[in-house]
Amino acid sequence: MSGNSILIDTNIALYLLNGDNTIAELLDGKDVYLSFISELELLGFQDLRDEDLPLIEEFLNSCIIVDLNQAIKKITIELKRAQKIKLPDAIIAATSKYMNLPLISADQGFEKITELQFIKYELK
Repeated sequence: MSGNSILIDTNIALYLLNGDNTIAELLDGKDVYLSFISELELLGFQDLRDEDLPLIEEFLNSCIIVDLNQAIKKITIELKRAQKIKLPDAIIAATSKYMNLPLISADQGFEKITELQFIKYELK
């Protein structure tokens, strides 16, 4: 993968969809990858309003969605066994590792996974 590609966590997508200009500038011109987990989380959000759906779908169409495969499953299992981490986060981390992409998230739980190229986003 090129240095112009990045995997974003669900919280980063939510910040972007809510108008976070810092995230927008950071992602501008980059190939934005998203785990299928984040896609499901965005579309399955319980309080999702019908009027928000077109914006979310437009955003998802602009991303490269990474689906689950055997390699990501294997890495996920390794991460779950080695770390105390929720399954969705383990899948996202495994996707980052498999794709060899930096992961940006506001979730500090990813910091303990030393083999990740992790970028911690802090709200200002």
